[in-house]
Amino acid sequence: MSRSLNKVMLIGNLGKDPEIKSVGSGGRVAEFSLATTRTWNGPGGDRQEKTEWHRCVAWNARGPGAGGLADIIERFVRKGDRLYVEGSIEYRQWQDKEGQTRYTTEIRVRDLVMLGGKGGNEGGGDYNGGGRARSASPERSRSGAGAPPSTGGDDFEDFPSALETDEDDLPF
Repeated sequence: MSRSLNKVMLIGNLGKDPEIKSVGSGGRVAEFSLATTRTWNGPGGDRQEKTEWHRCVAWNARGPGAGGLADIIERFVRKGDRLYVEGSIEYRQWQDKEGQTRYTTEIRVRDLVMLGGKGGNEGGGDYNGGGRARSASPERSRSGAGAPPSTGGDDFEDFPSALETDEDDLPF
């Protein structure tokens, strides 16, 4: 049996407020760009930096009153906020108005944690007490992972401040 894995984990900041759209089937989708930045010292010792932009898409669960990530993102997430996003990579293609084939790469968001940022949700955010939101997709519902997360033990309240320091406790 062959196994495969399509999993993405990102921690970054929103470049602008999320866009929320309604689709014909009654569902809603949130689209946002997440910036991740890496820094390193160049050959001459000068500090270099590169920012990557990731197009992220989060869907609500299907059905009336189902709620979901798009609603949570619309309510709590703003430009500059720091997020942990977990999902999968999807590649799509379509025809534009001129008939040209266009391609895009997206992160299909399944899990979201609000880590804090300019929007003032330092300390884990406002949703569900711990700042954690999960998609209620059928795959997660079957495994039980779509249930609301517990608020004890997975708040990650100390996590954002740990990212802001260059020091670590590793002996090497």
